Amino acid sequence: MIALPQTPLDQWLPKLVLCLRQYNLRFLTADVIAGLTVGLVALPLAMAFGIASGVTPQAGIYTAVIAGFIVSALGGSRTQIAGPTGAFVVIIAGIVAKFGVSGLFMVTMMAGVMLVVMGATGLGTAVKFIPRPVTVGFTNGIAVLIASTQIRDFLGLQTGSMPSELIGRLQALFSHLNTIDPRTVLVGCLSLAIIVLWPLITKRFPGSIIALLAGTAGVLLFQLPVDTIGSKFGGIPTGLPSLQWPVFRADLIIPLLPSALTVALLAAVESLLSAVVADGMSGDKHNSNVELMAQGMANLATPLFGGIPATGAIARTATNIRSGAKTPVSGIVHALTLVCILLVAAPLAKFIPLATLAAVLFVVAYNMGEWHEIRTILTLSRAETAVWGTTFTLTVLADLTVAVEVGLGLAALLYIYRVSQTTTVATVTPEYIDKGRAHSLQDKTVPPYVSILRIHGPFLFGTTDKLAEESEDLEKFAAVVILRVRNMTAIDATGLHALEVFSDRLRKTGRTLLICGAREQPARMLQQTQFVSQVGRENILPHLDAALGRAREVNTSFEGLGKEIAADLQRAAL
Repeated sequence: MIALPQTPLDQWLPKLVLCLRQYNLRFLTADVIAGLTVGLVALPLAMAFGIASGVTPQAGIYTAVIAGFIVSALGGSRTQIAGPTGAFVVIIAGIVAKFGVSGLFMVTMMAGVMLVVMGATGLGTAVKFIPRPVTVGFTNGIAVLIASTQIRDFLGLQTGSMPSELIGRLQALFSHLNTIDPRTVLVGCLSLAIIVLWPLITKRFPGSIIALLAGTAGVLLFQLPVDTIGSKFGGIPTGLPSLQWPVFRADLIIPLLPSALTVALLAAVESLLSAVVADGMSGDKHNSNVELMAQGMANLATPLFGGIPATGAIARTATNIRSGAKTPVSGIVHALTLVCILLVAAPLAKFIPLATLAAVLFVVAYNMGEWHEIRTILTLSRAETAVWGTTFTLTVLADLTVAVEVGLGLAALLYIYRVSQTTTVATVTPEYIDKGRAHSLQDKTVPPYVSILRIHGPFLFGTTDKLAEESEDLEKFAAVVILRVRNMTAIDATGLHALEVFSDRLRKTGRTLLICGAREQPARMLQQTQFVSQVGRENILPHLDAALGRAREVNTSFEGLGKEIAADLQRAAL
């Protein structure tokens, strides 16, 4: 880990400035290789997101260049890659259809102002109050909508303009199934197969680029009469975009305010989620407020060059880290790589088939959908399942802005209900006192191989970051960590997810997590199948006495394993 803040001023400095204090040739080499790799990964995604959003493919590339450069230069994460993402596709398309491109530019800049304010005032932490059922619900819904917008290009249907609503879109697609073009389907299917199967060959080079090259080469070599970027958009202009001040209409500020707020919330949530993922992969710790300010400045700048809303991109950030990125310089190299492509290879882009880009977005939609989370949510309470279901349904059938507003409203009611359930009134009896002895710490001897953490109060969305903060340095914990939840009065899906992440982090360091003393509502949640399989049913104990007994068993097994390893080494030496 490098470039930790040293002074109060450092808390407001971009991560790039902190990293350059200890920069060297080894970091530069790693950053250049990672930047080139993620730049190639970003190219097809940027074009595909631009097309799916109802604008031009170059708008997506311009966004990746401008936002990618600004966020890497001014942001609070060492390895974050910013650009257009799938989260914005649906809402951008709706804004363009209703208010035109000028309305989209206004929304983007309004959201940029909101993000800067959130970062400068520390309000960025407010995004943690969006519960997991809401985020999963609209992520699932966005994935479905993205996939539905690509069916026409994947099948080569001749439908003309498409309705913006899902039901109307599906009806239009179904009524034009007789116009399917077999050659387009072939290109799309081969592209999809390459993207899915290429990682089995190698993960060092992205399958989306291989599919892009193969699809373009196939169209050129066999002169296939399929829709391409050139036939639909006239190609991509060579060179850099020109600076143009967007048309500003004061009468649209109020009508566009809900959309701008939604864009700002989505950008904040996705960028900070991506930064958290990056922290886990790189061992760094991002600065949320600096990151949000950089995201805001990026969204203020992209409309000046014909770009669209941008945020942190989880998949590209993960690719950046896996490719060896050390500092934000890799993100700057990623932006410069796209600039070189614009200057040199833009004329070739007109031959890229739309079916290939549709295949890219099908894979994006599948990967961003978090489908495995649905099973977890369905095993929780009916109230949390209802929050997820309502958010998902409204995202798909109504409007993303409405979905977020209603989802947050339901989550707030659920939060109030959960907190109200934590109040209990009971008479203290001798039985109650005796029952509490097994949970008490006062008369227990804690062995050196055990660390004890406690959670006191409701462990709901908005509070789970406290566990992450307390457990930031896992090296301070012993081999067995007992999480005492006797006084944890309630837990929800977000809290359960936080415990899963904590358990996974401990396991990766060779430590064992034991949980003890859960009350009625938390106990029901902890018995959720996925959590039990991750932690182990034998590691969920009724009280502290049982947890200390289990800790002795775990320690004994550790010691036995150590003796076996030592004996094996001794035999090998002989």
